Amino acid sequence: MVKGHMRAPVEAESPATVEAAFYDALQRGDLDALMACWADEDEMVCIHPGGGRQVGVAAIRDAFAALLAEGGLDLQARQVRRLTAPGLAVHSVMERVVVVLDGHPSEAWVVATNVFQLTTRGWRMVAHHASAAPAAEPEAVRAARLLH
Repeated sequence: MVKGHMRAPVEAESPATVEAAFYDALQRGDLDALMACWADEDEMVCIHPGGGRQVGVAAIRDAFAALLAEGGLDLQARQVRRLTAPGLAVHSVMERVVVVLDGHPSEAWVVATNVFQLTTRGWRMVAHHASAAPAAEPEAVRAARLLH
């Protein structure tokens, strides 16, 4: 645990509950709640779109503090695909982000992978890797258009 930072308890009964708490904390701009979703491992990794690799609790906290400096994000997790094995879960997520540019809202999509591990404190995030989506629309929208 990073010294000087208290972590709020998080429901950690499943990777899905931790993931929901993670995205809720991002939307509210609550850094402590967000960090409560993470494990306390030195080898945890976080990569934001266009950013470098952050390793360890302190580096990840600093990166999210900078990201949330202006408040919460208008972000929604969509199209979650889950792969679960004993003690480990990998979620592939399409993140819909709304940003305001020159006073006008604009939608962007981010492809993210969230990795969860079962720890002594329950399920916790150990990796988050997000990259700008290669297309302006999520795969389900493109697939529906191809079918009609």
